[in-house]
Amino acid sequence: MHEVELLVILLAVTTALAEVANRLRVPYPVLLVLAGLALSVLPGLPPVALAPNLVFFVFLPPLLYASAWELSWSAFRSEVRPITLLAVGCVLFSLAVVAAVAHFLLPGFGWGSAFVLAAIVSPTDAVSASVATKGLPVSRRLSIILEGESLVNDATGLIAYRYAVASFTRLSPSR
Repeated sequence: MHEVELLVILLAVTTALAEVANRLRVPYPVLLVLAGLALSVLPGLPPVALAPNLVFFVFLPPLLYASAWELSWSAFRSEVRPITLLAVGCVLFSLAVVAAVAHFLLPGFGWGSAFVLAAIVSPTDAVSASVATKGLPVSRRLSIILEGESLVNDATGLIAYRYAVASFTRLSPSR
């Protein structure tokens, strides 16, 4: 199956699952994870390989755009300090903890690969924060901080990932 066909099928399934989640009143990331788990155990399906750039340039931008569109810029600016502390400080702290745990608990896992793994798993999901707080009795301030942090921490995670890969491969992070 070609990447374009696969992309169209994935977008159609994702759209259908989002509509089902809306009707069932459950967060749609939950249904996406369940659908992914179901597909992973079905026998006879060919392995799916997507180019990494496809994820970065096709899937991620609409998700981030949708979350950013709902967040008020003036509200974001009013809470920029806690957002920055959480988005940078907490991501870097969790990155260090995950890297240390991976390095010491996984045999043969060097520091370079431990930091690459940590940079991948440390940032939280930008969409899940806004979906999880929607409809819950949380204060507007907390909602703004959570949504702003989840948007900004992706940038922290991507920068950390580039530097972790660069240190692991000894290449410049600007390439």
